[in-house]
Amino acid sequence: MKPFTKATLALSLTTVLLTTGCGGVKPTEVVAPKAQAAAQQQQAPENINQAPIPMKMDRKGTDVFIEMTAQVTDIQIDKNVTYNAWTFNGEAPGPLVVVNEGDTIHFTLKNIDPDVPHSMDFHAVHAAPSKKFIDVMPNEEGTFTYKASNPGVFMYHCGTKPVLAHIANGMHGVIIVKPKDGYPTDNKVDKEYVIIQNEWYREKDLDDMTNGQPSQVVFSTKALKDGMPNTNGDTFTLKEKPLLAKVGDTVRLYINNVGPNRVSSFHVVGTVLDTVYLDGNPKNVLHGMQTVMLPASGGAVVEFKVVEPGDYTIVTHQFNDVQKGAAAVLRVTEDGLDHGGKPMSH
Repeated sequence: MKPFTKATLALSLTTVLLTTGCGGVKPTEVVAPKAQAAAQQQQAPENINQAPIPMKMDRKGTDVFIEMTAQVTDIQIDKNVTYNAWTFNGEAPGPLVVVNEGDTIHFTLKNIDPDVPHSMDFHAVHAAPSKKFIDVMPNEEGTFTYKASNPGVFMYHCGTKPVLAHIANGMHGVIIVKPKDGYPTDNKVDKEYVIIQNEWYREKDLDDMTNGQPSQVVFSTKALKDGMPNTNGDTFTLKEKPLLAKVGDTVRLYINNVGPNRVSSFHVVGTVLDTVYLDGNPKNVLHGMQTVMLPASGGAVVEFKVVEPGDYTIVTHQFNDVQKGAAAVLRVTEDGLDHGGKPMSH
């Protein structure tokens, strides 16, 4: 990654602090006084690398209490490339959030980034952004309440101005709202995984994020249960360590393209998507799809049966993005175990 010069970084951070007013927070009320004071004292900080703080999540009936942390953490995105990312909980994409349709989410964001305000925009809820997606200043926290009334596979992201910089720097993730009556195909599913696509640009370079092309387009997986794979968005992990299934299994993938800029033509090589729920809503059902178009932030649930042993590559059919890393491997064996052979590549 091409780092900022000291002068550019100081100017960039000062600009972010001065222009931040996300969620309708009036500059004269909250943001400007703190931002101006910070700008006056702003020196170009060295990159910090804060150890990941696990997300906290507790349930009391239909009330779900979630605590996430905005922090700055180094993320390996390619074999020889580390990105000093703005993150939720030291992960990029951030930790997977799974709730049920009808739950009430009590969400707390702690911001331990010493320099930059951050916020949370959940695509899964109905809420006034000017009240419930507002900035949390450095070394402060905010708590907000939302109802999860729509089932699906939704993006979440930092909504602080400039939003593009915050998403592209790593502040994105997925929230799954499980349908209250489940999916009609629940009893047919043998294996399920989460696949997220995102892009990386030059580190903290808003001009490149706005006008350039991503240097890496990547896949990650997030654990639905303890012990399942949980990765950051990089070019290599899901190619070298395949996801696993057994011959005859019906596989379900919860997918989302968190962008911030590219579309995803989601495709699994060697099979047909038997059932597709667009945006993960059981009412939005399609059958026999070869490819599912995911706009930036778009999600889906896809299901397919694997009938022969072998490696099935998961890609975006925008193959210039595959060249930049956007591929994963699903390995299918007779017993569902990894035989350790070299995975197929595209």
